[in-house]
Amino acid sequence: MNIRFQCIIILLLTLVGGEICGQEMLVGFAKKNITPNPPIWLSGYASRTTPATGVVHNLWAKAVYLESSPKEKALIISTDLLGLSREVSQGIVQQLHETYGISQKQVIINSSHTHSGPMIWPALSGIANYSLEDQKAVSTYTLGLIKTIVDLAGESISNKDKMRLSVGHGQVDFAINRRQLAASKLGQVLAGPIDHDVPVIKVEDLKGNVKGILMGYACHNTTVQGDNYLVNGDYAGFAQIDLEKRFPTATAMFLLGCAGDQNPEPRGNILLAEKHGKKLAETVSELIQQKLKPLSNALQYDAQQITLDFKKIEISQFQQEIVGNDVFKQRRAKLMLEAFNKGWNMQHYLYPIQALRIGKEFTIVALAGEVVVDYSLRIKKEFAHHDIFVSGYSQEVMCYIPSKNVLKEGGYEAESSMIYYGWPGPFEDSVEEKIMQGVHLVMKNIGIRPKK
Repeated sequence: MNIRFQCIIILLLTLVGGEICGQEMLVGFAKKNITPNPPIWLSGYASRTTPATGVVHNLWAKAVYLESSPKEKALIISTDLLGLSREVSQGIVQQLHETYGISQKQVIINSSHTHSGPMIWPALSGIANYSLEDQKAVSTYTLGLIKTIVDLAGESISNKDKMRLSVGHGQVDFAINRRQLAASKLGQVLAGPIDHDVPVIKVEDLKGNVKGILMGYACHNTTVQGDNYLVNGDYAGFAQIDLEKRFPTATAMFLLGCAGDQNPEPRGNILLAEKHGKKLAETVSELIQQKLKPLSNALQYDAQQITLDFKKIEISQFQQEIVGNDVFKQRRAKLMLEAFNKGWNMQHYLYPIQALRIGKEFTIVALAGEVVVDYSLRIKKEFAHHDIFVSGYSQEVMCYIPSKNVLKEGGYEAESSMIYYGWPGPFEDSVEEKIMQGVHLVMKNIGIRPKK
């Protein structure tokens, strides 16, 4: 064998060996039960008149810790909750930084947005007027949640071991565009975009045992409606339970996509939620049993805040609302008038945007709030050369995030939902372009350019 040929063989072996090693990453999972003890108020529907009366199944906070090198580490946390308030989200991040040296850029916290979970004060607080005892119950739960999730993160770090990650995609079709459905009932025609993509990350130990499953889907967890007073995680909760039965050594995690205008269909009760959950679990299970695209051993991440502007509303509107007959507008007006009289600026919102690139092959773009599906479709189109999942409901859930098209059409996601969330009014038309500029910035900072 000549020297040149020997050198080529050595180089090839080095590259192959490096690729095999590169597929190994330190990964740790942990989960904690966050089921409230009834009676506590559930969040998501303004029609409820009493606290919860029981539990269908437990709610969970789960964490996966990723470490590609001592300097490159990240946390993904999922919760079976409607959404976190800024107080809770920032409290978690601050304590993670103080305790484990993990920064904001390295943490994505996603909420499944189940409408059968506890109130996380003060997220969506405008839907209810609590007694002192009710307020104490929801506030006590909220404060305890911060410690629980920080402890959860610590456990996932302690559980780290060498794992191999791979990614694949499936589809389920029970999500519909609810704006299109609502318009059709009025004899109107609206665009009805949907995103049926189900990204799946499989995490295996070096013996091939499935240790973790991360799945995503863009559909509201609102199969179970406002006449329900039983704690449950809706279809996402049932899907996770199903998968952990199918794969007993695994922790199953759900990340909600851009579901702001997406509803499950049919919907109405617990049995339908279980049916949708089983359908999602079956799709994911089929993928898990296949050989998926390996993810290499690398992590990149970035986080930015941008300023979103609300349309200017005259103070006279709130002066009229507070003496009106609409109790929800009265609650919003009270907040606005107090803010005005204290000199607080209610015209802007600092909006968080994040990106986490796992290996060189897959990226999660994490957007706060109830993001409509237009954002997922646009981001995946503009970065079509890269494998991307766009998760809404990340970090904090403060209101709906409409696209320019949804703002133009108006309706609940664009306008009236802001009453329940306690904001002055709809966003300016610039909201979509500002968010997209922020997305392009975080993507650039992790080495991903838009498709030319």
